[in-house]
Amino acid sequence: MQQSEIVNKDARILIVDDEASIRLTFEMFLAREGYSQVTTAATFEEALIAIHDKALDLIISDIVLEGARGTDLLRKIREAGIKCPVVMITGFPNLDSAAEAVRYGAFDYISKPVNKETLLRFVRQALLHWELETERLQLIKENEKYKRYLEAIFSSVRDAIITLDNDMNIIQINNTAKNWLGYNESSSVTNIKAIPEEMGRIFLHDALQVLKSRAEVREHQIECHKVDGNIRIISLTASPLQDGQEEFSGVVIVARDITLPEPVESRGVRNRFHGYVGSSQVMQSVYKLIENVGKVDTAVLITGESGTGKELAAEALHMESPRRDMSLVKVDCAAISEDLLESELFGHKKGAFTGADRDRPGRLLQADHGTLFLDEIGDISPRMQLRLLRFLQEKTFTPVGQDTPIKVDVRVIAATNVNLIEKVKAGNFREDLYYRLKVVEIKLPPLRDRKGGIPILSYHFLSLFREQLKRNIHGISDQAMSSLSSYSWPGNVRELRHVIERACVLCEGPTISLEHFPEEIRSQQRSQNSRSLTLTAPTTPDTSQNPVPEMVILPLSQLPYISEKDELIDALKRARGNKSKAARILNIDRSTLYRKMQRLEIQPDEFIEQPVKKR
Repeated sequence: MQQSEIVNKDARILIVDDEASIRLTFEMFLAREGYSQVTTAATFEEALIAIHDKALDLIISDIVLEGARGTDLLRKIREAGIKCPVVMITGFPNLDSAAEAVRYGAFDYISKPVNKETLLRFVRQALLHWELETERLQLIKENEKYKRYLEAIFSSVRDAIITLDNDMNIIQINNTAKNWLGYNESSSVTNIKAIPEEMGRIFLHDALQVLKSRAEVREHQIECHKVDGNIRIISLTASPLQDGQEEFSGVVIVARDITLPEPVESRGVRNRFHGYVGSSQVMQSVYKLIENVGKVDTAVLITGESGTGKELAAEALHMESPRRDMSLVKVDCAAISEDLLESELFGHKKGAFTGADRDRPGRLLQADHGTLFLDEIGDISPRMQLRLLRFLQEKTFTPVGQDTPIKVDVRVIAATNVNLIEKVKAGNFREDLYYRLKVVEIKLPPLRDRKGGIPILSYHFLSLFREQLKRNIHGISDQAMSSLSSYSWPGNVRELRHVIERACVLCEGPTISLEHFPEEIRSQQRSQNSRSLTLTAPTTPDTSQNPVPEMVILPLSQLPYISEKDELIDALKRARGNKSKAARILNIDRSTLYRKMQRLEIQPDEFIEQPVKKR
C-alpha cells in the first residue's frame, strides 16, 4: 500500500500567503492530488478568521505576510489551542527564522521555490503525523476517561476495597474501606500494619495468608465492633494481586457488610410494637388502637385467623394498661376440658370433687388487679358461658365447692379465630356474653393483607433463628423473598415463622434460597413464573414438547406447616386412629381432642386402620 493511499484526502487544509499566484498554485496542486477541502487566506486577519471558523488538519503559511509575520500567526494558532501541524514557507531561509518557527511549534520549514513534489511530500508527512498524533491524543483521552470511570466505581462502591503491595503498604483504598478502617490519607499511616482498628487487624491477617500461600482466602464471615458498639458482620475475600504478566504484586481485599438490615422507621411509622414487627398501614392502625384501648379498663375481644398474633395483642394491651405491673394470666380454653376449665378459672375447695385433696385458687383470683386472657373463647361450653357472663356482670365468682362468693378486680381480654356472630346465630354462643366481651373489638389482619411487611418479618425471624441455631446466614435471595411476598400464608405469621426456621435449619450457606422453602411455596413460585412467561408470549405456546410446570399439590399430611384441622388429621393418621396416641402427639388432653374434632367436624372413626384381609 502506497503512503499516499493512506492519507486522508478529506483533510481540511488552509493555505495562507499574500501572493495570489502561490495560493492558486498550491490549491491546484492539492486539488489534482485529490484533496477536496482546501481553503486560502491572503492576509493575517483572514487567516485568523479561518482558523476560528473551522477545525483544520493542516495549515501552510508563508513566514512573511503583508503587515505581519507568519510566526505571529503561528503564535496565535497555539494560543487558540489548535494542535494541527503548521508548515512554514520562506523565500529567505536563515537559522534564526527556522529556530523561531520551531519554537512556536511549526511542524516543518520549507524554502522557496516550492515545487509540486516537495509540497505534496510535506503535506503527506504532515497529515500522517497529524493522524498519528490525533490517534495518540484520542487514546490518552479515552485512557483518562476510563481511569476516571474506574476511580469513580472504586470510590463509590459500597463494598470496602483495599489493595496492598508485598510489604503491606496501602496502594489504593476506597471510601468505604476508609470509613471502616478510620483511615485518613493526611496522616502518616501508609501501612495496614499501623492501623489500630479491629478491622485493620482482620484485613492484615487475611493479607498475610495470601502473601504466604499466593492463593485466595475464600469468602468467610467475621464479626467486628463498630464505633457505636454494635456488631458489624463482614463477608471477606482476599486474593492475589497480579499484573498482565501474572506476576504477583500484592493483595486485594474485598469486604462486604452483610449485617442483617434493621427496619428503617419513617416519621410517625413504627416497625415494632410490643412484639409485633411490621410497618404497613393496617398494622399502624392496630398499634394505635391497642395504645388507646389499653389505657381504658374495659373488656376487649381480639379476633383474627389463627397465627395472626392474638396473644401478642393481649400482652400489648396489658403492657399499655395501668395494670402492667400486675399479673397477666393466660388460659387456653380449647386445651382444657369443660370440667377442668371451671376449676381452672374459678378454683375449688378441698373435697369439692374426687381428687380435690386441697384448696386451689383459680386463674381469676391469680389475676386479681391484673389481666385475664381467655384464648379461644368460642370453644367454651354453655355452662361456662353462663358462669363467665355472671362474673363479667357482678365481678364476683364462687369457687367449686364453696358457698361464699369472692370479689376480684380483673380486666378480661378474650380472643377467638372463629366467627362468634355465626355461633350466636346458630345458638352455640350466648349473645349477651358476646356483647359483654366485645366492648371493644380488635381485628387482626391476616398476613396476606399486609404483605408489605413480609420482608421485615422475614428478616426479624432470620435474625432470631440465626442466633438460636448458630448459623452464619445473613440474607434471603431476591427470588426467595419474592416467593414469600406472593404466597397466601393460610397459617399467617406463625406459618412464616416456621418457614424461616425450617430454612435456617436446611441452609448451609450464607443466603436462604428457594430450595430451602416448603414445596407449596416453591411450586407457587414456579406457577407464577410460568404464568408470567405465558402472558408475555406473542402467541399461545406449544406445550406438547415442553409442558408448562403445574402447581404441585401435596397430601396434607406431607405439608410441613398446616392449619389446626390439618394438624389434627395428620396426628390421627400418624396414630392410625388411636385418639389417646393422637392426643399425646398433639400434647393435649384427650377430651380436648374430642371437642376439637367435634368443632372441626372430623369423623372419629375415619382414620382407624382397617385390618388387611387375607386371601
